Amino acid sequence: MVAPGGGAGGGPSRWPAAEELDIVRKKVVDISGRDEQEVRVAACPYRICPLGAHIDHQGGVVTAMTINYGVLLGFVPSNGSEVLLQSGQFEGVIRFRVDDLQKPIDKPENINWESYARGAVYALQNSGYDLRKGIIGYISGVKGLDSSGLSSSAAVGIAYLLALEHVNDLVISPVDNIQLDKYIENKYLGLKNGILDPSAILLSRYGYLTFMDCKTASPSYVCFSELSKSQQPQGQLPFKILLAFSGLQHNLPKKSGYNMRVFECKEAARALLHASGCEDTPNILCNVDPVVYEAQKCVLEENLSRRAEHYFSEMKRVTKGRDAWGRGNLQELGQLISASGRSSILNYECGKQYVMQWFI
Repeated sequence: MVAPGGGAGGGPSRWPAAEELDIVRKKVVDISGRDEQEVRVAACPYRICPLGAHIDHQGGVVTAMTINYGVLLGFVPSNGSEVLLQSGQFEGVIRFRVDDLQKPIDKPENINWESYARGAVYALQNSGYDLRKGIIGYISGVKGLDSSGLSSSAAVGIAYLLALEHVNDLVISPVDNIQLDKYIENKYLGLKNGILDPSAILLSRYGYLTFMDCKTASPSYVCFSELSKSQQPQGQLPFKILLAFSGLQHNLPKKSGYNMRVFECKEAARALLHASGCEDTPNILCNVDPVVYEAQKCVLEENLSRRAEHYFSEMKRVTKGRDAWGRGNLQELGQLISASGRSSILNYECGKQYVMQWFI
């Protein structure tokens, strides 16, 4: 079983490879003592976001594409409600029951690899789904790429959701699973993020750049250079993605700065809506008309002004990027991506010094 729309599709660098699946299946056999034919594998790819950085939680339009690396969760149903898990990256064994009442994490420092499995149970429990069966499983990502900005946490959360749904005979749509993963992050872990990550994992298509309207939760897809689409050999793409890993890793839920910036974006929206006489409108930047922003941005304090400037300038870059991608103009797209990086640093004020020097 694979996350719908996930992975590298039918391309030449297909993921997951048969060898990777065999390793995971054998690990589950060792842990569970069950036959290898019983083992199922949830494969959830990592994602990149060329444009649309830091605006999904404000209902903005974002871009995404999955890559041919990700998380594999091999599992079999347990004989009862017990969950037993081991990891390829982290030590220890997780044991709990799906009929245990899960409570949200109260302190960010308490978040660990066990939290995502418990969070998946919490999201399903609190969304009205009946869980009777647990899983025995082995989860593994790509060494060194956890907490590296590729949405490994969303991939893990979705993998657990898919596995629990499978053993409990639950049929849940990709759109609903997007909201369930958001529930894990928002309600269980306390991270105020949007739907970019699960949308990318669950809705991406091979060879296309996904454009996700986070206000309406509706995706659209643009093939690289529509004019040459019919001329491309089956399974061959006229570009490659270079993933440059800085070596810096951190777990977002443990960083208070993320939620503070989300709060500042909402405060900017509140001030702009109030200034335009729309006090009753929900305080989120997608509800602010760009014309209103230009007319009223003078009322914003310095920090709020930067956050709003990032949102509205990033929305423009996404629109231009859609056109550049569709025309196959990688040079123009690259310039927009660089501008997005600069705005993320100067206006959204995130990033580490090692990364900042690439842009400023």
